[in-house]
Amino acid sequence: MLKEFKDFAMKGNLIDIAVGFVMGAAFKQVVTSFTGGIVSPLIGLIFNADLKDLKWIAKEGVVDDAGKVVGEVAVLYGDFLTNVIDFIIVAFVMFMIVKGINATKKKEEPAPAAPAGPSQEDLLAEIRDLLAKK
Repeated sequence: MLKEFKDFAMKGNLIDIAVGFVMGAAFKQVVTSFTGGIVSPLIGLIFNADLKDLKWIAKEGVVDDAGKVVGEVAVLYGDFLTNVIDFIIVAFVMFMIVKGINATKKKEEPAPAAPAGPSQEDLLAEIRDLLAKK
């Protein structure tokens, strides 16, 4: 059982998936920092606030003794928009990678057509004619 697991774990596809997973996680960090550090502030210029901080307050909270707001109910649409932008960037880059890989793949040549021979009807007519001669 241990040998089977080792064979399974060392297959090329599984290792490729693991490497892709680690690289994807690292890439997400790059995209998140790009969105948070560059895109959000630029979009925030339009709203005069940081994009991540945009929210719609449904219920006001109260400030406690430590200066923290307690009991506030808010829809954090700025955070949602930031995550949507992250997703779009990651999806676009993945699309471009897959498109590039597909372009470098060797084009498969179409299979040669089956040799043309007599049709089924021709063969049946020939058999009929042979039987008719006897």
